[in-house]
Amino acid sequence: MNCPYEIRLSNYKKGETMTNQFYDQLAPYYKYIYQDWDASVTRQAKILDEVIREYSLTPAKTLLDASCGIGTQSIGLARLGYQVSASDLSSGEIENAKMEVTNSGLTIDFRVADMRKVHEVFPGPFDVVISCDNSIPHLLSDADILQAFKQFYQCTKEGGLCLVSVRDYARMERQDGKNMFPRTVHPIEGGQWVMFDIWNFDRDQYEITTYIIEDKGGSQADAHILHGGRYYCAEISTLEKLLLEAGFREVNTLHDRFFQPLIVSYK
Repeated sequence: MNCPYEIRLSNYKKGETMTNQFYDQLAPYYKYIYQDWDASVTRQAKILDEVIREYSLTPAKTLLDASCGIGTQSIGLARLGYQVSASDLSSGEIENAKMEVTNSGLTIDFRVADMRKVHEVFPGPFDVVISCDNSIPHLLSDADILQAFKQFYQCTKEGGLCLVSVRDYARMERQDGKNMFPRTVHPIEGGQWVMFDIWNFDRDQYEITTYIIEDKGGSQADAHILHGGRYYCAEISTLEKLLLEAGFREVNTLHDRFFQPLIVSYK
């Protein structure tokens, strides 16, 4: 049977599975994960600012975003007056973040850096260190996460604050094999973009393949298929223990303040 609907695949290098390569490819489309990225930037910054003001022992001015992506949290916090430095392992996302602040009047020091070595790039100390949007589970072992938390600790000033947001894997129903998760549908001229993920679980890890279908409203569609986003299903209780082991104190998880559970701790 002939299919009347032609799908053309974008080019990607088969076998590329490193997470930073996945995000380099995703960077041009990252904003479209959100129904309204600009509104999300404003909303998330407002909530994070409220938490920082509530939990900081002294007024916070300097902030390090150790996994900034395209700047979803760091840009919003800079708009609120924080002096922001930001890093990410993906050079593609850093370039997109820089473009987002061009002609905005904001000054953010964006650099490429591995969370496990961020103190070498941004020694600080900072009033606040953040890592949001489930970035920490891209580190695939407790040892790697501990290494990152030790770097966060070194970057944080005495009495400073560390905020980490993650998925609650203990409450997530999952099983080995493949599961489909919808993202968003965005209208474009003459058609729409449809985004969804396939999550391939393997015990305590899973790999994401993201599909971006550009439906042009006729008999053709462009399919951008992005492989390699890998996660470790680290539970919040484990992350709390690792933060304590890294040196942080008074570790507390807020479950109803942010769009993900938010782990708060002090140096």
